[in-house]
Amino acid sequence: MKKSYLILHLAVLLAGFTGVFGKLISLNEGLLVWYRVFFSFLILFFILKIFKVVDTTHNFKERFKIARVGMFITIHWVFFYASIKYSNISIGVVCYCLTSFFTAIFEPIINRKKFNITELLLSAVTLLGISLIFHFDTSYQTGIILGIISSSFAALYTIYNEKLVKIYDSKIINYYQMMGGTIGLGLILPLYLYFFPVDSLIPNFKDTFYLLLLSLFCTVGLYVLFAESLRNIPAFTVNLSFNLEPIYAIVMAFMFFNESKEVNFAFYLGLLFVILSVALQTYFSTRKKNK
Repeated sequence: MKKSYLILHLAVLLAGFTGVFGKLISLNEGLLVWYRVFFSFLILFFILKIFKVVDTTHNFKERFKIARVGMFITIHWVFFYASIKYSNISIGVVCYCLTSFFTAIFEPIINRKKFNITELLLSAVTLLGISLIFHFDTSYQTGIILGIISSSFAALYTIYNEKLVKIYDSKIINYYQMMGGTIGLGLILPLYLYFFPVDSLIPNFKDTFYLLLLSLFCTVGLYVLFAESLRNIPAFTVNLSFNLEPIYAIVMAFMFFNESKEVNFAFYLGLLFVILSVALQTYFSTRKKNK
């Protein structure tokens, strides 16, 4: 369990950089995500070949089952980066904290089990934090709405991925999911670009460099670690632990993009409630383990 929690928090640290790359890369959110999943797919292809990872899937049906879950994380990224581009890094990553709220709602419905009152109450604290930012800082409401949609797809990804990690190697899972994201988003992209046209479809040298770093460390590395942590840690705890991501990301945004000037008192008050939800979850989890 100690190793799993160490892996989880390393993944959270890497996740903190994803918003920074979203700000650095000039492509719109649709193209950014397509190149991200495409490069990640290629990197995983070579990793599987070099390390001779055994593919334990037996047929197309199994592979398609894994690949379609990849569309949840792909759609999550599109809305996540849209949230950042319509607001800023700080708003985008704070909205991601609602993933635990949606997990607490979706997981009992999908897995047909009872709702956990503690999880719902802890998630409500996070929801209160987001609500404070939404109502008092009206300048970023579009970004907040996009961020909320993003977190709902992140929750679905975690819930369905939790079942897959019990059966398949995490690298195999991510390989087929990145393949699914590349194909799925690739089919939607022409329509997307029709409504959101761009001057160029090809990233420049700087964007390509950032995309490669994003794909290698914050996608392949991050989601392999993420899948490994789900082997021993429940989906709700994993998602709530990822609420620490905004802390890392916001510190980076303040340091490198001077975003401290773009947020007001309501943002800090809402962030306080988000941090409180993480602290309470840590306390209850520790107490339950000791018992």
